[in-house]
Amino acid sequence: MRSPRRQPEVGAATRTGAPAPPGWMRWLPVFYVAGVLILEPITPVDWPVSFLLVALPLVTAFAHGPYAVAGATVFAVGMEAVLAGTPCCAGRPVGYLWDRHYVADYVCTALVGALGTILAAHRIRRERTLADVRFVAEIAQRVLLRPLPQRIGNLRLESLYLSAAAEARIGGDLYEAVPTAFGVRLLIGDVRGKGLLAVETAAALLGAFREAAHDEPDLAALALRMERSMTRRAEHLGGSEIGERFVTAIFAEIPADGRVIRVVNCGHPPPLLIRADEVRELDNGCSGPPLNLGVLLPDPHHVDSYPFEPGEQLLLYTDGVTETRDASGTFYPLAQRLRSFGPLPPHELLERLHHDLLEYSGDNLQDDTAALAACLLADDGIRAVDKPHTS
Repeated sequence: MRSPRRQPEVGAATRTGAPAPPGWMRWLPVFYVAGVLILEPITPVDWPVSFLLVALPLVTAFAHGPYAVAGATVFAVGMEAVLAGTPCCAGRPVGYLWDRHYVADYVCTALVGALGTILAAHRIRRERTLADVRFVAEIAQRVLLRPLPQRIGNLRLESLYLSAAAEARIGGDLYEAVPTAFGVRLLIGDVRGKGLLAVETAAALLGAFREAAHDEPDLAALALRMERSMTRRAEHLGGSEIGERFVTAIFAEIPADGRVIRVVNCGHPPPLLIRADEVRELDNGCSGPPLNLGVLLPDPHHVDSYPFEPGEQLLLYTDGVTETRDASGTFYPLAQRLRSFGPLPPHELLERLHHDLLEYSGDNLQDDTAALAACLLADDGIRAVDKPHTS
């Protein structure tokens, strides 16, 4: 499942050049000239509407390149001359063609055209630079949050990532799923803060998790190892805000035979267990502190176990989901909305959640959002929830 504001599929990041301006903007110069030609015959002769054509080069520069602006400048000067000295069209004597007011008009149009040409060239360079930055961001996104396999063993997986800033593409929200000898291990997390430091911290946590998930037989030990990794990183960065550099996270483990979910919650919004007739919050009140805040506690990480039957889904998400607000400032009621969706396979579930979040917020997300859905399939893998879909 991917969408315009979602991360690209592997191999999907390609250089597309500068984004094309909207159609109305490309046609704006034509509409502008048409407006001047409509005004000219219905205004008095002593009202030289042709002076409005001075702005045509700048209007063209909004959506076109320097060559188009230069052509529009030549056209504007020629049209001004036609309107100034053509009796059949403008009702003025031919002598007006070289009147000092009209000559000044030609000169001003040429100067504005030169400026518009420079601005158009600068705009195109900036747009190409932005396109290159977005291309690099997409590559970074693919490295940081690589697309999850749609199926690991008897689990159907799907992920969602929405960036609050469409141009940014990457942020401090993270997720991962790793098949290990102990079962499939899942991670979702949210790095405190924004910007490059948050992205670097997310990359460090993901790298450590992808390695340690294969080595630590106990889920609590895995969380403790991530705790120590984040603490070392915070100390390496230094500064006076070491204690404020933390990551909320959930570590989940689903053994190969399923039937149970083990969860370690490190200060993160609790996961949801979705059944055909129930959406249940998995929270025993034993959530530990976020990573990098629990290293001094004797037993900061507690493993909770919950039944997990075929056809049921586990939904992990970041607080960008539940803290999405509508126009009145009301938070997004995630469990309530999921109940209204009805039973859906992971792909359709997150696709529905994606569109619902954008609609609820008026397409104005204030925070990055990530979600990961894992559905346990029957032993033969043939369930209604496992129906095929296209991306």
